[in-house]
Amino acid sequence: MSSSIPEIKAILFDFGLVLSGPQNREAWQAMLDQSGLTHDALHKHYWTYRDDYDRGTLSGREYWHKIGNDAKLSLKPYDIDALIAHDIDLWGDLNYPMVAWVARLHAAGFRTGILSNIGDEMERGLRSRHRWLTGFDHCVWSHALKLRKPEPEIYYAAAQGLHTPPENILFIDDREENIAAARAVGMHGIQYTTHDAFEREMNQLGLVHLLNPI
Repeated sequence: MSSSIPEIKAILFDFGLVLSGPQNREAWQAMLDQSGLTHDALHKHYWTYRDDYDRGTLSGREYWHKIGNDAKLSLKPYDIDALIAHDIDLWGDLNYPMVAWVARLHAAGFRTGILSNIGDEMERGLRSRHRWLTGFDHCVWSHALKLRKPEPEIYYAAAQGLHTPPENILFIDDREENIAAARAVGMHGIQYTTHDAFEREMNQLGLVHLLNPI
């Protein structure tokens, strides 16, 4: 291990675009069909209140009602149910190389956690579909704490839940600002882009042994 990095005792994962793969295009098309919106209109409205949904100031149903009101849609309860389900599908495809690594970490008894900006319906849907998520030692879902990355308090909450000092945690996220915030509280971070690039950086940091823990 590199002398500049203390012993890593826990791995903390983002979910979207780290444990999950790219957004599912069929799910996005299903949301277009269900809402009747154009791609540009749905993209605009989808992200307008997303931070509030992830923070938990809006529930999943409130989030889609907001979108409906702004877009002047007459969304029925079954439309809301369908849009929530399609939204879970959008983020539900797995990044299998990372999921396989998680399985190796768990088999080796390594401490793991999730720190994800995610709304209530998204969390419930993903956990019901992916039972392997119960194998993590601690999960921080942003809506439950009314916090979001990159706010420092949410990183401290994750470290506390893992019973591990920040300096002994490696955090993996797809967004640079979230990695910068993790480093600011003392964690070590890798921005995930591709799996090959991730493994190269693990090697450069002297952490390649963690990819196949004993």
